[in-house]
Amino acid sequence: MFGNANPGRDEAIVRTLVTGATGFIGRELCRQLVARGDDLVATSQNGGVLPGGHYASPLDLQGSVPEAAALQGVDVVYHLAGVAHQYAEAVRYDAVNYHATMAMARAAHQAGVGYFVYLSSVKAMGLQADGKPRAEGDTVEPGDAYGASKWRAECDLRAEFSGGAMTVIILRPAVVYGAALKGNLKLLLQAARLGLPAPPAGGARSMVGVTDLAALLCTLPSGGFSGLHTWIVTDGQAYSTREMYAILRMALQRPVRNWQAPLWLWRTFAALLDRWQRQPSGTSFGKLFDTEVYSNSALLAATNWRPRQSLATMASELVSGERLDR
Repeated sequence: MFGNANPGRDEAIVRTLVTGATGFIGRELCRQLVARGDDLVATSQNGGVLPGGHYASPLDLQGSVPEAAALQGVDVVYHLAGVAHQYAEAVRYDAVNYHATMAMARAAHQAGVGYFVYLSSVKAMGLQADGKPRAEGDTVEPGDAYGASKWRAECDLRAEFSGGAMTVIILRPAVVYGAALKGNLKLLLQAARLGLPAPPAGGARSMVGVTDLAALLCTLPSGGFSGLHTWIVTDGQAYSTREMYAILRMALQRPVRNWQAPLWLWRTFAALLDRWQRQPSGTSFGKLFDTEVYSNSALLAATNWRPRQSLATMASELVSGERLDR
């Protein structure tokens, strides 16, 4: 089923299956896996070419998942595929983010896969009630279809595989930044380019760099873990909206003004973006000024992984990469 398999591989080489391989995180993960010498089996909804000439086989998880026989000999499954946090129908979130995740995990277990790593999201933890950093157990029922689908998958993975032979690791990354800017970072970059006055104080976000996240994914199978584990992933910092704006202005080599615009002006700017992007009123303002802060303490205590990136160290690369993608 998968054309990248290498039947004559050295037994010391790790054979790895990545779903969602052509996505933002998947492409970086595949690059790092190939660089370290893994026998990579890559899949994505429509297939496609990956950096270095590797090819991702098409696999539409809404319609089917691999049979256990297709996973024979796979050591690690990284399940990254899913419907992103946009505005899809609830039934599609449920089909791909929940049902397909469970089907993939069951097939991997039946095939004797050693590690199943599921990329969930902090959105599975529900809305933040206060501004304090949240730990893994600080969860409430998600109020949106995306978060609910991720949470259902997490719950059933815990219920079904906690005592099994296959190690299951659930990661909840915060906002992931990289060259393809999205969400509030993209909005702030647009504002920085337009030269809007600095936003007022308010809002705080946890984030993590895509290179750091992929490096963590790569290290997990060699960590000696067994059973089931759930960890939040951040770069350890909480970025205010004003701080992010200043970092992006400096990366654009433009002066950082000391004066700030009133909140109503930024609310108007966000409302215009909502109308232009045809999304619910308040979406852009929430991305800019809500507080979503998470703790990575449990992950740091359990692993040797340490984040090496921050928004400030990556800002020039982010701005350059976004310019090339326009």
